[in-house]
Amino acid sequence: MRNLLGPKAPPAPPTAIPDGQRVYAIGDIHGRNDLLNKLIALIEADDASRGPSDSLIIFLGDLVDRGQDSSGVIETARALAARRPVRFLCGNHEEMFLGSFEREDTLRHFLRHGGRETLLSYDIEPQVYNIVTLTELHEMLPALVPQAHRDFMAAMEDRIVVGDYVFVHAGIRPGVALEDQSPSDLRWIRGEFIDDRTPRDFAVVHGHTITDEPQVLPLRIGIDTGAFASGRLTALGLQGTDRWLIEAREDAQPEASLADGGAIQAG
Repeated sequence: MRNLLGPKAPPAPPTAIPDGQRVYAIGDIHGRNDLLNKLIALIEADDASRGPSDSLIIFLGDLVDRGQDSSGVIETARALAARRPVRFLCGNHEEMFLGSFEREDTLRHFLRHGGRETLLSYDIEPQVYNIVTLTELHEMLPALVPQAHRDFMAAMEDRIVVGDYVFVHAGIRPGVALEDQSPSDLRWIRGEFIDDRTPRDFAVVHGHTITDEPQVLPLRIGIDTGAFASGRLTALGLQGTDRWLIEAREDAQPEASLADGGAIQAG
């Protein structure tokens, strides 16, 4: 039977983070500043427990929209980056937010996909928001959203590569070289990427597509657990060939949420 079927394909080589480095990736936050603060505490406790390393935290994008405190999330993220190495990916919701300053039709789209909650986390009263026209709201945006927040989002990256891992918000276009990937695909792609089984020599870590549980596969790791609705914000830890998950829950104290356990081998 073995001869009829041909030789079995060799297993994919293990993906790894370079020696001396440790990476934490944080999934889509969507305005849940409460969960973000819990998760940061969990990550920093986990990082300290594992000993010295060159540690980096990567936010996978979609910090804003849907949840109640997007402005607070941005402030928390900026404060974290001021005291330790952190990098930020631009999600499709940051793209919509920034585009809203340029075009009214983008603002309309943004408001329909959680932007209302984002704007209400700034200095506008709900009763005012409810009576202004779209044009009036568009004119208010520059005064409503601090320039520092706009600059922060504008500086976000499209992809980050560390060792054998590629970090993006949504995914990559199958069959297209990394350097040729379009920002639109990196921020918006879904089914074509999720369903792709093409072999590659790197693993992709992403958010964007909500799943009940993190999807930890040899060459694809999705960690968007729908924090704005589920009350669960997930992070992935990586060191060498080890992988582990950390989760903050709205119904648990930070010290009870640490999901260290055994490392998940990269395989």
